[in-house]
Order: sequence, then structure tokens, then C-alpha cells
Amino acid sequence: MSLEGGSRIPANRLCLDFANLPFSPGDPRHYAGSWSQLIDFMAEKRIISGEKGAELKNLPESDPRAAEVLLLEAERLGEGMRAAFSAILREQRVHRQWIEPINEILRVTEGHDELEWQGDRWKLGFLAKENGLEWLLAAIARSGAELIADGAASRLRRCGNPNCQLLFCDDSRTHRRRWCSMAHCGNRSKVAAFAKRHSVEKARAQHA
Repeated sequence: MSLEGGSRIPANRLCLDFANLPFSPGDPRHYAGSWSQLIDFMAEKRIISGEKGAELKNLPESDPRAAEVLLLEAERLGEGMRAAFSAILREQRVHRQWIEPINEILRVTEGHDELEWQGDRWKLGFLAKENGLEWLLAAIARSGAELIADGAASRLRRCGNPNCQLLFCDDSRTHRRRWCSMAHCGNRSKVAAFAKRHSVEKARAQHA
């Protein structure tokens, strides 16, 4: 789980925040997701309310099959989006099999947007036509579909650290953002570059 100061490093798109969930900054390893992590993410992104999140946390006990199916669908969605995003970064073709998990969610979750009162403000929410749990993934799938449709225009980037798997959209003013986070990979790169320069300068001095 990519964390920065107790919260996830922002990738500037909901679908990228979701696709980054199995990874930590500067770490190439893929970590298995959990039901609790998925529900916490949805509550954090206000896809669901805190009350709904607390209710869903108990689903593996009350309806383990439903929780298992949704978690598998979430994993397929994340894997498909990451494959598509990687192809966009490499300027390669995005294959249909990567898109299908996104389209499946969009098909099942036919519905409409509606303004909902959140106690202190109005929030645009999605009301699904079906009663299944797939609607929980609708906003993520739609965000991924929009980014894939934008292609190169989305300013999709991968962190400049070769060991880091985190993706982000470069919304900076200069469009020259290189790192998932300066506090993590950016700072590590600066420290490594300084150490390398110091080593070279020391070697030159010894042979002078």
C-alpha cells in the first residue's frame, strides 16, 4: 500500500490510486490486496460513506461468497487497468482483454449520477440500476475508461525510480514531474546521485 505521511501518495486520478494499491513507493514487489484494504480505499475516496464501509467490513462473515466475488472482480479490474496503462506508457496497443474487466463493470452498473446530501455539502454520487455489489467499482472503472480513452493526452507517467511501480498523472504546472513523491523516490534519487558524485570526486582526488 503506497503511503505518504499516513495517507496514500496521490496519483491525481481515482483509477491510478486504485491501480497503485498493491505497491509501495520504491518497491517493485506486488502485495496481495485484502477486503479490508478495498473497503478502506472506497471510504477514503468517498465512493461509500463511513457507515456503509463499516457495514461492508463485516461482509466476509455474513456473506463470504459475495465478498470473495467482488474482491476477485476488483483484482481483475486493477490488473486490466495496469496492463492498459503500461501499454499507453510504452505507446503500444491496448488489447481488448485488458479492457474487458472495465467494460464488464460498466455494463453491470448501468445507472445514473445523482446529487446526494452528505450532511454538510452536496456530492455527486452514482446510483446503480442493479442491486449487486459491482456498483462499488463503477466510479473506478469509469475513471479508468476515461484515462484509456485520453491515451497519451492523459499525461500518464510512471515514477522515475526504476524500482518503483507507482503511476500518476502529471498535473504539475510545468508537466515535468518525475517522481511518485519527492519525499520518497525523489529524495532517494538525490541522495544516491550525491553519493555517486562524492565517490567519483574522492577517487579522482586519490589518483591526483
